[in-house]
Amino acid sequence: MNHIEKKKTFDVREYSDMRCAMHGLLNLLTGPWTTYILWMIRQNGEMRFGQIKKQIPLISAKVLTERLRMLEEAGILLRVQENTVPLKVTYSFTRRGKELENLLDEINNLATKWTGNDDISAKACHLDKMT
Repeated sequence: MNHIEKKKTFDVREYSDMRCAMHGLLNLLTGPWTTYILWMIRQNGEMRFGQIKKQIPLISAKVLTERLRMLEEAGILLRVQENTVPLKVTYSFTRRGKELENLLDEINNLATKWTGNDDISAKACHLDKMT
């Protein structure tokens, strides 16, 4: 099993033309499908590529691959590859990724509020943990 959390020094300003931390973070998180991918992993924990794709059927495999690679390079997702047949690759939050959990929960709370229904059963795209 390949389980390596990259120890590269990370500066979120790398994602900003202005070298601004806030602009860089927003660019990183608001790319196509990025926040929703993070939300799926927040809701389900460790996920395989196919599980994510199944939960987001409108995303192309190419874009999903690009987003996952970017989030891995940014130190937000951990990619674990098991050299089995077929190859098993899973994605989960790193320590940095876990720092986004409260933010994702608050965005979900706001999305729920903005539906006009504060009922907990109406949580925006709340999914039961996948098996």
